[in-house]
Amino acid sequence: MQPVITSLLDTDLYKFTMWQALLHRHPQTQSEYRFVCRNTPAYPLAELLPEVNAALDHLCTLRFTQGELAYLGTLRYIKSDFVDFLRLFQFQRNFISAWADGEQLHIVARGPQVHVMGFEIFVLAIVNELYFRRFDAAQALASGRERLAAKVQQLQALAQQATLRHPFELFDFGLRRRYSGAWQREVVQTFARETPQWFKGTSNVLLARDLGLVPIGTMAHEYLQTYQALGVRLRDFQKAALEDWVQEYRGDLGIALTDTVGMDAFLADFDLYFAKLFDGLRHDSGDPVAWGEKALAHYARLRIDAHTKRLVFSDGLDMERALMLYRHFGERTQLGFGIGTNLTNDMGAGLKPLNIVMKLTHANGQPVAKLSDTPGKTLCDDETFLAYLRQVFHVAG
Repeated sequence: MQPVITSLLDTDLYKFTMWQALLHRHPQTQSEYRFVCRNTPAYPLAELLPEVNAALDHLCTLRFTQGELAYLGTLRYIKSDFVDFLRLFQFQRNFISAWADGEQLHIVARGPQVHVMGFEIFVLAIVNELYFRRFDAAQALASGRERLAAKVQQLQALAQQATLRHPFELFDFGLRRRYSGAWQREVVQTFARETPQWFKGTSNVLLARDLGLVPIGTMAHEYLQTYQALGVRLRDFQKAALEDWVQEYRGDLGIALTDTVGMDAFLADFDLYFAKLFDGLRHDSGDPVAWGEKALAHYARLRIDAHTKRLVFSDGLDMERALMLYRHFGERTQLGFGIGTNLTNDMGAGLKPLNIVMKLTHANGQPVAKLSDTPGKTLCDDETFLAYLRQVFHVAG
């Protein structure tokens, strides 16, 4: 079987940035991550079990190369002791298991967080690529290239329109649900070549290195959720996570994720101190216009000039939605648009992308959760903890 993953850089930047922060501050944390498919695949994912296990076996043989470590060391926010840790790092096969239950594919990673948190993106890329290998590749790629050309034309049409105060900036966030690694590379190369004035980077560290692009990313939900189980008062977990981030990066990587317990609860903690220290906010659930208006109103209340801040949108975007949001907010604040599935897995040809995630479910033996602003995104089977979390942050059930 042709390997899906051949480099440990073939993952999202925020895995490294969260990894470094948690290694430095909470290296003893034990955690559990669980794979879930949220939609109905064309055929049972359980059929992929032998190939998934073979791909995981191969992943656990990989090490960071000298060249990869040298590249990570050029990123000013990556510290030398973290690079030394990665020099020794290797995924341990006994920390991850996959099995089938009827038509369902189950994958669970369990162990020290600094040894299992990196599995997530690789698992999602592996399942996606193995799944789509069973379909007609020639037809999918022909259709995908037509759709890619149309997206490029949409973006190029921006040059004919009136310029807003802040530029349109597009990022590739499509690694986790990509059609294949080779297709993601082709998509990113195409945008970088055809629309360099708008295409500003990718979350994929390997592609950023290989193509001379800026690697994009800061934090994901797992980082904030971990703090629900680290001994701080539950009501204070967001502030504790943000404070540790500030101390770790001291001005770098300044985009904060807002929806671990909903935007309103986040803004209640995002006071003048944090609002001045962080460069901006990232949207990942709920209505994006309402979210952006809340963010701008919050900055206005704190008497912070919104033109000095950035709103990054990354929830289920396509080009039309991104351009709509740009027209709505482009005169008022800096913007960024991270498009994922619609960039790297919009193949047409009757192929429907998988909606798969691999989320942190427990830390130090305790349940952790996200109270999403989008129904259906909450992933926690401990109803008692969910009820307590909603009560503490005054979130409706």
